Amino acid sequence: MTVSFNNTPKNVRVPLFYAEVDNSQAGYFSQNLRTLILAPKLAAGNAVAGALQLVSKTDEAKTLGGLGSIAAKMHEIYRQNDASAEVWMVMVDDPAGAKASGTLTVSGSASESGTLNVYIGAQKVQIAVVAGDANTAIATAINAAINADSTLPVTSTVASGVVTVTARHFGLVGNDITLQLNYRGTAGGEKTPAGVTVAVVTLTGGTGSPSLSSALAALGDEEFDFIIHPFSDTTSLDALKTLMNDTTGRWAYNRQIYGHVYTAKKDTYSNLVALGLGRNDQHATIAGYENGVPNPAYEYAAAYGARNAVFVAADPARPTQTGELIGILPAPATSRFIYAERSSLLNSGIATSFVGGGSVRIERAITTYQKNTFNISDPSYLDSETLHTLAYVLRRLRYSITQKYPRHKLANDGTRFGAGQAIVTPAVIRGEILGEYAALEEEGIVENAKAFAKYLVVERDINDPNRINVLYPPDLVNQLRVFATLAQFRLQYPAAA
Repeated sequence: MTVSFNNTPKNVRVPLFYAEVDNSQAGYFSQNLRTLILAPKLAAGNAVAGALQLVSKTDEAKTLGGLGSIAAKMHEIYRQNDASAEVWMVMVDDPAGAKASGTLTVSGSASESGTLNVYIGAQKVQIAVVAGDANTAIATAINAAINADSTLPVTSTVASGVVTVTARHFGLVGNDITLQLNYRGTAGGEKTPAGVTVAVVTLTGGTGSPSLSSALAALGDEEFDFIIHPFSDTTSLDALKTLMNDTTGRWAYNRQIYGHVYTAKKDTYSNLVALGLGRNDQHATIAGYENGVPNPAYEYAAAYGARNAVFVAADPARPTQTGELIGILPAPATSRFIYAERSSLLNSGIATSFVGGGSVRIERAITTYQKNTFNISDPSYLDSETLHTLAYVLRRLRYSITQKYPRHKLANDGTRFGAGQAIVTPAVIRGEILGEYAALEEEGIVENAKAFAKYLVVERDINDPNRINVLYPPDLVNQLRVFATLAQFRLQYPAAA
């Protein structure tokens, strides 16, 4: 008998017909790219800190994380940018530390009626002002309006015309919550009523970053292609770097979980450059942006990660540039990073954005990887698309081999085995790899199939007869990043031309 059966024994004597089903040649590769949001919860939230859970709706996130929590807001912003992804969350408790706080000091009395527009992050709180209102009355109204909105990331108190605004969460993350008046200005119909002055001191003083150890341990070997979090302190970034590393982490040879980490940082140009130069991790993207953007970093990270997730899920090799960050308000034109600054950020491991058509958009979602082990500049892992494409290719190869050859025998090339035998040889494996590569090339994931075939090595291990060794050299397709033109103009072409 030459046909290899999986379950039907050779010595059956009972008549007559037997059939077993084998799907090894019928399947096709597909994957469900999942998102993980790692975020702080409030004490009022129902979630168990460190527990991994599927959260499809933002209302669920509000219950689990608490109203006004960072976890709830990140889920909301994510869903505004990606309506269909499978979103999981793991929440952490606030750290020991201090809450950020700021003040709104109201002076004068209103000489006209109008509306006071207070922005807490990117969320607007409107307060009606009537001519004749004293500063204390206006401050009291501001305080009442803030506390009436349970979705805000802050609470407030008032005394003698001063509204003290305090973050709901403990920790550094609260320092990203800005306070300002009339973000849209008079052109947008926002101005402070005459006679009233409001001195703004934005939130500062938040200290502490949460421990991520139990939350990261909860991930186990579950696959998440997009891990989004709001932390930019060294301890948190190092913990995630360890989670993802190529030796023992999620990109290790024996785990093959893959995925990419996204976060954001709002700061000055020089501080962002310093942050980027201090990192070197191909599995992390830090989106740096201007202090003039009202949104806190946790909202920016959620939008940036979500927009990349949408594009990568559609095609991992296509550049994510120009993707709109829905829910993110642009900085005023005068405080946006200019071309030279964004260029320096991209050369310092910080991903950038730009404003186009009135919306904030991804410019280039690079990783923080910049140098090899000898501290020499190395662009091999510059773009996050490279990592997403590589993960796709490796998963595709893994599927091809494990689906078609899960219980095969291994023999040398030239072995004369009967047709139907569950046997592979190095040549059979090589043919399988080349066929899969051709399909990947047709999909626009890789290129140069002839060169790939030339450099592909498939051989039986000389010391272990049960092992096949493969040198797999895919040429990943690249992205159109730069179109350079020399406009060599003429005032008049010669008549002979």
